[in-house]
Amino acid sequence: MSASIILKPEREKSLLRKHPWVFDGAILQVIGNAHMGATVDILSSEGTWLAKGAYSPHSQIRVRVWSFEKDTIIDNNFFKKRIQQALDKRQPWLDQKISNAYRLVAGESDGLPGITIDVYNRVVVMQVLSAGGEKHKNKLIDAIASFYPGHCIHERSDVDVRKKEGLALIVETHVGDLPSSVNIQEYNLNIKVDLLAGHKTGFYLDQRKNRQIVGQYAKGKDVLNCFSYTGTFGLHAMQYEAKSITHLDVSQNALDTSKENIKANPQLDNTTSVSHVKADVFEQLRKYKENGNKYDLIILDPPKFVENKRHLMQAARGYKDINRLACEILNPKGILVTFSCSGLMASDLFAKIVADAALDANTQLNIVERLHQDYDHMVSTAFPEGYYLKGLICIKT
Repeated sequence: MSASIILKPEREKSLLRKHPWVFDGAILQVIGNAHMGATVDILSSEGTWLAKGAYSPHSQIRVRVWSFEKDTIIDNNFFKKRIQQALDKRQPWLDQKISNAYRLVAGESDGLPGITIDVYNRVVVMQVLSAGGEKHKNKLIDAIASFYPGHCIHERSDVDVRKKEGLALIVETHVGDLPSSVNIQEYNLNIKVDLLAGHKTGFYLDQRKNRQIVGQYAKGKDVLNCFSYTGTFGLHAMQYEAKSITHLDVSQNALDTSKENIKANPQLDNTTSVSHVKADVFEQLRKYKENGNKYDLIILDPPKFVENKRHLMQAARGYKDINRLACEILNPKGILVTFSCSGLMASDLFAKIVADAALDANTQLNIVERLHQDYDHMVSTAFPEGYYLKGLICIKT
């Protein structure tokens, strides 16, 4: 007999809107053996069946919903169906001429909570961050293999959020032989992806379209690429004939990969002057200000500053500080491209922080474009938390 979760009165409203999470504070009673990853029925306080989900006894998100259909069975066919649906949704935008790398599954937005699947050419990388995904991992692997025969299937479940689920960190190759890196294409550019130690599943696929957009602003400009990682914003800037590019990152490995990426693209404008600086971005921006360095285009693409709501105000100060420094070393009529990948940072709040940073820098910015995560990082209307990446392109007046 399967276990059941009884909700407190009036706590079923989010589930009726098809939101896929049940927090621990919403639960009145657990009936039956609800062990780690177990499939449980979710009932209202009046006994009405609401959904079927995976139980996680250690997480604040106590249940993640698999399905709102009562007869659903969480078997191999369930995972195959979910992956087929994810592929079908993305098919109109999948274009090998643009890229041979894309996000296949974006967690809750694709009905597979806590599960991310990215495709890099002939390698599929999965990240499992939920107790339910962990319990059914073999089914997930079998489903992936049925759609991607001959591909290597690799797991990068090595992020700290797994600890909140009571899960150990895992890096493991499940199918085939994993190359240490893989080369992908993006808008006629060759890019090396570090599958072993690269950020996220190896690369920032969510910025694909944004990199091309930003590149178009770079012609003839002195560009400062902050938190440059493997330098892909810079590759696009070179493609559009930037005058100079300074890549700034704290990781020497990332900067070394950036240099390899430039060599892998001999078709790029070789008149662009390129430099790589290993330093803390905050400290280096202050040095640039003191030394009088000025730039025509500054890109700020920092890592996530907000891990939970308690850190929101601290993160806001960090975003303000870095945007203020950028404004102070930006030439008149220069372009500031600034991002936040923190899901808890609302778009309006981020725009206000950037505005306040400009005010503190005694300057004014005008927003030219608003940017967001690319098409394959789809956001279900029932799960607005899936929208996390927001960006602004601003001109200094």
